[in-house]
Amino acid sequence: MRSRNLPLIFLIIVLAAAAGLFVYPNGLLAKFLPWRLGLDLIGGAHLIYEVDMKDVAAGDQDSVMNGLRDVIERRVNLFGVSEPQVITAKSGESNRLIVELAGIKDVSAAIKEIGSTPFLFFSEVDSTDAENPKFLPPELTGRHVVAAKLAFDNITSRAQVSLEFNKEGAEIFEKVTERNVGKPLAIFLDNTLIEMPTVQEKISGGQAQITGQFSVKEARQLVERFNAGALPAPISLISQQTIGASLGVNSLKKAIWAGVFGTLLIMIFMISYYRGLGIFAALALFIYVVLTLAVFKGVSMTMTLSGIAGFILSIGMAIDANILIFERTKEELRKGLPKLTAIEEGFHRAWTSIRDSNVTTIISSVILYYFTSSFVRGFALALLIGVIMSMFSAITVTRTLLKVFTRS
Repeated sequence: MRSRNLPLIFLIIVLAAAAGLFVYPNGLLAKFLPWRLGLDLIGGAHLIYEVDMKDVAAGDQDSVMNGLRDVIERRVNLFGVSEPQVITAKSGESNRLIVELAGIKDVSAAIKEIGSTPFLFFSEVDSTDAENPKFLPPELTGRHVVAAKLAFDNITSRAQVSLEFNKEGAEIFEKVTERNVGKPLAIFLDNTLIEMPTVQEKISGGQAQITGQFSVKEARQLVERFNAGALPAPISLISQQTIGASLGVNSLKKAIWAGVFGTLLIMIFMISYYRGLGIFAALALFIYVVLTLAVFKGVSMTMTLSGIAGFILSIGMAIDANILIFERTKEELRKGLPKLTAIEEGFHRAWTSIRDSNVTTIISSVILYYFTSSFVRGFALALLIGVIMSMFSAITVTRTLLKVFTRS
């Protein structure tokens, strides 16, 4: 029995050692795969934008929100923020965009960069009343733009912005120009009318030019922003929360110490109450902590205060499984069974309770992850991974240790 489990013990020790090196903040792999920390641990900004959907058809709102998310991610990456969290959400009838920028120092510049992303649309003009022309709801917007480049007028040498539309945008542009030959077509940028040229003929090919009164610098900046992605719908900042770097570092230290002290107290309790069995439980718990942290880092999970809370809760559930196993084992020993047989029976009888409690927790974690805010998602993901790893720890690590080191 013991010899058959020695290779598994060796594998567990090697995995634990490798995981320890992997999760160590100043380890060899720290430069290549550092820990991802949330803004509540390293400081940053939490921004909430409201999306104006009044000109967007109900069936297109989901695609517009997804497009907004992708555009803002590219805009923030251009600004130099790594791993931004951009999440779409609903609040009643309102569409929200939540942007979390961890570790950013110049929050105002980031807000300006996000807000200055160009919102472009082409609007047909109803000139029935020549003195008060009406601009019709736009069909062609910035979300149809796939590329932009800087160009210059051959006569005036003024800077221009050349646009290329996607297939859908090219078809819309062709239809719009066809039915407006000899009529003006208004071009708006950030809700400002920049020009209203008269359509001379139907334009095919999916290309257009914005002449405007741009300087070369303005036109180049506009091209960069269009290539990052034009906003498919206007947004407005409705909430801003900034967390200082020093406050984030202080929160991180407190969270780490809370986890360390909590784990040590659990180990001390298990050893004092279960004696020899408690030593195995403490060793299994240490291996569980290291392996779970390695999984967190390996899947590039962003660690937040709520995530650490979920992890600490999963530590309690991991040791709870050991307690169930040990109590069942003690019952079998009282019946006079040999130690190894009692251990096997203890695991067998405890497994049903462990499985049922962990499965219900896993289901709850999945529901929390998919149907709550980003703050709760960190807690749910950490708890989900922690519970799955706790089942592995109890059934594999603790069981193997007891089989190898328990005398018949």
